[in-house]
Amino acid sequence: MASNSTSPHHYGNPSIKYTPKEGKMMIPPKDLNIVWGNDNRYWTVPKKEDENVGAELHQVSWLEVTGLVDETRANKRYEVGFGVSLNPDAFGWGNYPIYIMIKRGRQGKTTWTKTSINPNQKGEFQIKARSNYQQPQIDPKLYFGLYEVWSAKWKGGLNFHHAYITELP
Repeated sequence: MASNSTSPHHYGNPSIKYTPKEGKMMIPPKDLNIVWGNDNRYWTVPKKEDENVGAELHQVSWLEVTGLVDETRANKRYEVGFGVSLNPDAFGWGNYPIYIMIKRGRQGKTTWTKTSINPNQKGEFQIKARSNYQQPQIDPKLYFGLYEVWSAKWKGGLNFHHAYITELP
């Protein structure tokens, strides 16, 4: 489902198949679901033709970036991460935790990993989590997301370069 002007949210690609290259699958921001991502007061999200351009968070009090990939393998654990960087004028990071969610199938167990972003971090860096569960092939979809929705505090200046998924041994 593509973004449309009637929704303030950006809808990514709902049919991505797990196709790793060199052990990792990279997912551009345009293929992720971004709450408030279709409103340029809050986000700049690349258009479909801008393959290698990141998304820039201007300001939000509700951070929710999610995605899913299909055709993952049964009884495997996965690492999910986000390649991000901070603008020099970034704000709201470091005081409140952010959470990464990983879930196998709609009915699968959810892994929540609490982490934080160091507001003094320079350059591109990774924030990541690993699934805790190896589940039989109930549903080959792997759902994932990055959240900070509980503090209701404004945050901004975060650049999303990509998400990635890696199958763990």
